[in-house]
Amino acid sequence: MGTKNQASSDLVSDPKKKRRVGFGKSAQLDPGVEANDCIKIYLVSRKEEVDSPDSCCIDPIDLNKFFEDDGKIYGYKGLKITVWLSSISFHAYADIVFESTSDGGKGITDLKSALKNMFAENLVEKKEEFLNTFSSERLYIKSVISSGVALEQPTANGRSSDSSKNSKGEASDFEVFKVAGEPVGHLYSRLVPLVLLLIDGSNPIDINDPRWEIYMVVRKTADLQEDIGINMIGFAAVYRFHRYPDSQRLRLGQILVLPPYQGKGYGGSLLKVLNNVAVSEDVYDLTVEEPEDSLQHVRTKIDLQRLLVFSPIQNALSAVVSRIKSENPSKRSEPCQYGPPRSAVEDVRKSLKINKRQFLQCWEILLYLGLDPIDKYMESYRAIVTARIKTDIIGKDSEVVGKRIIDVPTEFDQETSFAMFKSQNGNVTGSESDGAKSNQEESLRQLVDERMKEIKLIAEKVSMSTR
Repeated sequence: MGTKNQASSDLVSDPKKKRRVGFGKSAQLDPGVEANDCIKIYLVSRKEEVDSPDSCCIDPIDLNKFFEDDGKIYGYKGLKITVWLSSISFHAYADIVFESTSDGGKGITDLKSALKNMFAENLVEKKEEFLNTFSSERLYIKSVISSGVALEQPTANGRSSDSSKNSKGEASDFEVFKVAGEPVGHLYSRLVPLVLLLIDGSNPIDINDPRWEIYMVVRKTADLQEDIGINMIGFAAVYRFHRYPDSQRLRLGQILVLPPYQGKGYGGSLLKVLNNVAVSEDVYDLTVEEPEDSLQHVRTKIDLQRLLVFSPIQNALSAVVSRIKSENPSKRSEPCQYGPPRSAVEDVRKSLKINKRQFLQCWEILLYLGLDPIDKYMESYRAIVTARIKTDIIGKDSEVVGKRIIDVPTEFDQETSFAMFKSQNGNVTGSESDGAKSNQEESLRQLVDERMKEIKLIAEKVSMSTR
C-alpha cells in the first residue's frame, strides 16, 4: 500500500491515532468524504495494466460499509485511493494520494485498517511486490485446479463456435472444474474480497465445513513464449446437504462472474453445469439460496428450455392451456386448478432436479408460452397470476384482520412507539376497512404488473433461443 504524502503517512497506519476524537480548530466539523466517492478499484490480469487508464474499473456494491459509523472517511484533504486487484492471484495493492491531513473534530481515519477489512491478507504493502505476483503467482489457478475434477467445457452465449476464440481473436477455451476438500479453504480465502465487493448481501462461507464445494470457470490461454496460462472467469460455491435417509441436496450459495466477463453467457454456462452435476449424481434437487433478480432470470430461462422438451409434463401442460382458452378464470374462485398435477411436480424433481417452488414459477411462464400469447387470452391469464399472488402474499396476512396499530407518543422515541389493538370479533370500522382494502388492491396491482412484465421478458428470450 503506497502513500503519496510522506509527511503525513504515519497518520494512515498508526493504530494509536485511529479516529481520534477532539475539538477542531475550526467551528465547522469535518464533513468527511464517502468511501464510494474517493476509492476506485481496478481488476487487472497483467502488470502492464497497472496504472493504465484503460484497465477494467469494477463497480462494488457499497464501499461505505467497510468504514466505521456513517461510512465516511475523515481527516483527509484531496483524498484519492486507487486499488489494483489481480485476477491472477487476487492480491491487491492500494495507492493512496492526499494533499494533507488534519483532525477536523472527528479524528483521522485509519485507512490501512479499513483496507485490511476489505482485502485481508491479499493486501500487499509494496507496489513492486504486487507487480512481482503477476509472474510468481502466474500459475496459481492452474495449481488449484490440478487437484480438481474437470466437468464440462461451457460455451459463451451457448454457441460452441464462440468458445474457440476470445474477443481479441486469440486461441482460448473454457472449462469448469470442481474443487472440494482442503483446497476449497485456501482458494476461497483469496476470493473473499471479491465476494464482499461484488455479491450483494453476501457473507463468507465456512471454509472449515467440508461440505462446501467450489465450481470454477477458467480460461486457458496459450502463449508461444510461456507456459499455458489459466485465468478464472467465475465461480460458484455449492453446499451439499444430507437428506434423510440416503440422499443429498445441492444448494447454490454464491455465484460470481468477474466483471470483464459478465453479460457473455458464462454465468448461464456455469448454471447448466451445476444442473448436469445434480442430474448425473442423482441428488434430490438443486436449490438456490436467495437468488438476486438477475440470477433468477437466467436460472428460470435455463429451466424453461429444459422443461419445454421434457415430455412427461407436456400432456398436463396442454390440458391446462386448453382449459384456460375455454374457461374464464377471472370468474372462478379456485385458482389452484390451473397449477401442475402432483405427478408432474415429482417427475420434474426426479428427472431435472428442479425443486417445487422453482417449477411453479416456471409453470406460470409455460402457460403464457402455451397461450402463444394471444390478446384475447391475456385477461384470463392475468386473473390466474393475480389469484396466485393474492394467495401467496395477501393471503398470509389474513391473521392480522381486525388489528390496528396506533402511534403513541412517548418521551423515549416519537417515531417508533406504538400500541396494537384488536377489535372484537376481528371487525374493523368501515373507514379503516375501506382504506386497508384500497391499499391492498393497489399493492396487488403493482405486484401483478411487475410479474407480468417479468413473464413477458423471460418468455420472449426463451422463444428467441428456441427458434
